[in-house]
Amino acid sequence: MTDAPAPPPVAEDTVVRFLRGTRLQHDRVRDQWVIQAPERAFIADPIAAEILRLVDGTRPVAAIIDILAQRFAAPRPVIAHDVLEMIASLAQRQVLTA
Repeated sequence: MTDAPAPPPVAEDTVVRFLRGTRLQHDRVRDQWVIQAPERAFIADPIAAEILRLVDGTRPVAAIIDILAQRFAAPRPVIAHDVLEMIASLAQRQVLTA
């Protein structure tokens, strides 16, 4: 058995997108965001949903950080740390890719 290759490191200039067959969808009945992937699903907490709603496959991570820092009037370094950490985690779970 071989291990899956590790995803590339995520940097602010990285453009991320959802892996093929994976998407963010709003569940109107439960009023929550859900990440749907083949044979699995994740409930996105409100913070993750805010980040993932900005993932469009064309926007670099730096732009996502800038938008969120402005939207929430939060320090950019704090937002950057949280966004980079979450994106790296979802890349390891094969939800996002560069």
